[in-house]
Amino acid sequence: MSMKIGNVTIGGNVILAPMAGVTDLPFRVLCKEKGADLIYTEMVSAKGIYYDNKNTESLLQVLDEERPVALQLFGSDPTLMAEMAKKIEHRNFDILDINMGCPVPKVVNNMEGSALLTNPKLVGQIVKSVSSAIEKPLTIKIRKGFGKDECNAVEIAKIIEDNGGAAVAIHGRTREQYYTGEADWEAIARVKEAVSIPVFGNGDVTSPELAKKMLEYTGCDAVMVARGVRGNPWLFRQIKDYLATGKYEEKPSIEEVVATIKRHARLQAQYKGEYLGVREMRKHVAWYTTGYHDSARLRQKVNEVESLVALDELLDQYLESLAKF
Repeated sequence: MSMKIGNVTIGGNVILAPMAGVTDLPFRVLCKEKGADLIYTEMVSAKGIYYDNKNTESLLQVLDEERPVALQLFGSDPTLMAEMAKKIEHRNFDILDINMGCPVPKVVNNMEGSALLTNPKLVGQIVKSVSSAIEKPLTIKIRKGFGKDECNAVEIAKIIEDNGGAAVAIHGRTREQYYTGEADWEAIARVKEAVSIPVFGNGDVTSPELAKKMLEYTGCDAVMVARGVRGNPWLFRQIKDYLATGKYEEKPSIEEVVATIKRHARLQAQYKGEYLGVREMRKHVAWYTTGYHDSARLRQKVNEVESLVALDELLDQYLESLAKF
């Protein structure tokens, strides 16, 4: 099932959500290989682009094999956002997204991320300013509201549509909730009923069954998976198979998981250097191996690993230990 986001065609309806510290280039490559139809980058600061921040450049890197890719920008100044969007538009991404959902205090305290939901007028100004400045489609990621008494996702989504937004992704939690409690899929359904642009549902899509349930319950055009895909890029293929056939392969063997960890680590080292890449793999190894036999000991030991060779040896030893059971 393909869909159009502005002038960009997406081949299906299963999307990788943007996650700071997770959806970097190496992980995005893996998710694309496992079936993600559209991939979002980590969020990039408009001010960081303006000031040529050294960490920003790596966040802007996109490979052809990942595409289609949505690059996510955050900020709150309509003029600066438009200027920076125009400045980077030539880069190798297909869709620009604006983050209006991040709940982190240092972002919210700057009137960025989910804080924008408290100022609908400013939302409209930002969307209009940016959409008018670029040719590429503009999407917006929001939450259902800021607090439990401020659930204004429908109002915000209409403003986004009226000011040039090509699609809206909605996480069915308030900023107040962060990632706790259940996502409110009813809020996603209300947004879908209220606007004619594509709507992506986000929140609690952790299995193929839940992906199908969200699509049916909300009527949304695509499911956006986030925390459920950490350490589990296979989820994309499982969801797509289940939607198409009603069946899917269960979790991969530990041998396949270990092979994927090794490949992920090499991608990390290739794009970030071995020192940083191996250290960033520590959290990924913990996610990849959760639920497998004797994995707690592996997760403890991986925190001491400092090279690709040492990581390979640790993983091989882990497989050997499992063979004895």
